[in-house]
Amino acid sequence: MSSDPTDTPDQQVRGVGVPEATRHRSPLRRLGSATLLLVGAVAVALVVKSFVAQAFFVPSSSMEPTLEVGDRLVVERWGSWTGEEITRGDVVVFSDPGGWLEGADEQDAGALVGLLRAVGLASEDDHLVKRVVGVAGDVVHCCDDRGRLEVNGVAVDETQYALVDDAECYGPMTGTCDWTAGPVPDGMLFVMGDHRSASADSSVRMCSDAVTDCVEGHEWVPVDDVVGRVLGVAWPASRFGGLDGAEVLAAVPAAQEPAQDSADGTAGAGEGR
Repeated sequence: MSSDPTDTPDQQVRGVGVPEATRHRSPLRRLGSATLLLVGAVAVALVVKSFVAQAFFVPSSSMEPTLEVGDRLVVERWGSWTGEEITRGDVVVFSDPGGWLEGADEQDAGALVGLLRAVGLASEDDHLVKRVVGVAGDVVHCCDDRGRLEVNGVAVDETQYALVDDAECYGPMTGTCDWTAGPVPDGMLFVMGDHRSASADSSVRMCSDAVTDCVEGHEWVPVDDVVGRVLGVAWPASRFGGLDGAEVLAAVPAAQEPAQDSADGTAGAGEGR
């Protein structure tokens, strides 16, 4: 249908879909509408944070090369609605189980994360990100004659994602390449950073004869403390994408022995040797 040739361009644009009352609303009404939009946006943000996903940033080098300092992560929150379980190989964000962050350096998250925190979508500073190496029942041993971790007796090739610098094995933070952790108790996880020579993770918190002030069972991370699984890097744009390596550990067969009861928080503690 053609326009009336007597219409000017201004007349054709000005009248389309803009009611007279809308064009003359008072500043107060406009402020009210803006407030409602803001409240709605915050409500949606809180729902997303509670049930779907949350934004985190990486403050340290403990997960290099998989995650780099300053990466902004999208984390899929765990919940009964997902129907999924945490599996070996997953990179997860979890709350500090107690004392893991003591002495950790605090870094500025930047304006973006500050804004996300303001609307409830970004994390506070009491979370960690690590890779799940052992789940309930698993036994993790360092290391075979090639320096590889063994999970349930199976040597794991982690060259795809793990970094050891000049260390001789993939579990060097204990000061030795000969230690065993597990069986992992029910409801617990054994986690390690991908930058094995720079990650204060589960392996560092095991008790051994050389450590007299450790806490039995402090190496385990309760499943209930897990916020969610890292889906990928959202920013910077040059690193946008998902994560690799989960299938390597996921392929390890389940343990043959049942997991030990963790009711008192000490059963199944890792044994350094």
